[in-house]
Amino acid sequence: MFPITRPRRLRRTAALREMVRETRLHPSNFIYPLFVRSGRGVKDEIRSMPGQFHFSPDTIVDEAGSAWEDGVRAVLLFGLPDQKDELGSEAWDDAGAVQTAVRELKRAHPDLLVLTDVCLCEYTSHGHCGVVHDGRVQNDPTLELLAKAALSHARAGADLVAPSDMMDGRVAAIRAALDGDGHDDVAILSYAAKYASAFYGPFREAAGSAPQFGDRRSYQMDPANADEALREVGLDLDEGADIVMVKPALAYLDVIRRVRDTFGVPVAAYNVSGEYAMLLAAAERGWIERERAILETLTSIRRAGASIVLTYHAREAARLIR
Repeated sequence: MFPITRPRRLRRTAALREMVRETRLHPSNFIYPLFVRSGRGVKDEIRSMPGQFHFSPDTIVDEAGSAWEDGVRAVLLFGLPDQKDELGSEAWDDAGAVQTAVRELKRAHPDLLVLTDVCLCEYTSHGHCGVVHDGRVQNDPTLELLAKAALSHARAGADLVAPSDMMDGRVAAIRAALDGDGHDDVAILSYAAKYASAFYGPFREAAGSAPQFGDRRSYQMDPANADEALREVGLDLDEGADIVMVKPALAYLDVIRRVRDTFGVPVAAYNVSGEYAMLLAAAERGWIERERAILETLTSIRRAGASIVLTYHAREAARLIR
């Protein structure tokens, strides 16, 4: 005797499966991370991230336009400076690559959402995310510099700023700086629960941001901790964050779900460079099906509770689901 309930009835055809699908992907869920450096005509592929490039402000406009045609409505900019110093001063240079790219993007694509990463690691000679004194990353002196960088991005026209440094109190410092300069409408997407992860390797090559000594475990989170992530998210929301993010995504799906269930606010998750590179490497060797694996990966992040996914797969995934 078979049971009356047969779940397979609703899996029989593609139309049935689509009708009862619980989690859906849409290009509007995606933010497309891009790397920008000064110059013109630059489009250099990143060795450890096939299909990703270093762009100059003019070529990034073209890339963002193509992404828009694919259905992707938001980009996140990471900057590569011409020169680095101890404080990372090019991070708040109004003529810097990020600031120039923001202006050109908003001029060419006014409806595109432009986000900017706010951190110092790409810009400092030591590769850490804050001011270093006596071999230690100093929290409070870093806050003013982060606020200066965020304000520079807002003045260039950024729609959202995304602090990724994991300094205590940086959301409050940035919010105060933005509001004090009349940019109260610029939103903050906070890297609220950013883990000291092994999955950042390709990004550090792409952004030239590897620390020159030590590591970032004194300010990024211990991968073993989930309760701490909730405390971090709560603090950032209290300080004025509009969207909170968990990074990386795949090894922290449980954290994404707990954040979503606890706070009920927009939650982003970053499908990071190592996750991207591993999938592409396995697909290149024929070990997995590339397109199915991309969509399954992104669906799992959405199913865990992320309403927004930052992913280097954004354009390809958008084309696959159109």
